[in-house]
Amino acid sequence: QVHLVQSGGGSVQPGGSLRLSCAASGFSLDSYAIGWFRQAPGKDREGFSAISALDGSIYYSDSVKGRFTVSIDDSKTTAYLHIGGLTPEDTAIYYCAAVDATKVSKQTIARAWKDGIWGQGSQVTVTS
Repeated sequence: QVHLVQSGGGSVQPGGSLRLSCAASGFSLDSYAIGWFRQAPGKDREGFSAISALDGSIYYSDSVKGRFTVSIDDSKTTAYLHIGGLTPEDTAIYYCAAVDATKVSKQTIARAWKDGIWGQGSQVTVTS
């Protein structure tokens, strides 16, 4: 059974940072891209980044560019999302989704949304 296992969420003070993990179980990310999404309380889920395990290409939406960093480990088993300069507006459940892809673009996020293998989500709460 293939799925993604997420970890690393929690409660953080404003200005802090954290790293979320998204580990593949039952498959390798070799030919996949990982899309990252978040859903804030009372809001729709939004996709904001994607990274290709094959060629390392990365897409960030304008809303997160500069504070969010995505990566994949050399073994192609785990993807990471690092968030810096956290604000209360970053409070959300963060999800990852894997979709077969090579070079990523904004369209990769739409494909991951529709056809991806999803993680269970990680709660991030930013509060003082």
